[in-house]
Amino acid sequence: MTRAGKRRRTPLALVEAQPEPAFRVAFDGRTLDALPGQTVAAVLWSAGIASWRTTRVDGRPRGVFCGIGACFDCLVTVNGVPNQRACLVPARPGDAITTQRGDGHDPV
Repeated sequence: MTRAGKRRRTPLALVEAQPEPAFRVAFDGRTLDALPGQTVAAVLWSAGIASWRTTRVDGRPRGVFCGIGACFDCLVTVNGVPNQRACLVPARPGDAITTQRGDGHDPV
């Protein structure tokens, strides 16, 4: 016990932690498993997807660059809303995630 009377989190206690059940999201029509607390970028990376945006001018593929929300390389469209930073947006059950082309406002 600590001074405040609370139990300390130890590595052993963390090993015994049980995550909440996985849920499903869709990426470009493909169903992916996600865990509570994962960002959209983490879900995509876990599924082996490294690119989910193309640049405006040349259409070059992009994914996570900084991973902390400082850049805008990981932009993705989530539930029809473009320009979402995948490294910051938490995945939610039933999310529809799509590759963002250009500025995200082009007709599909």
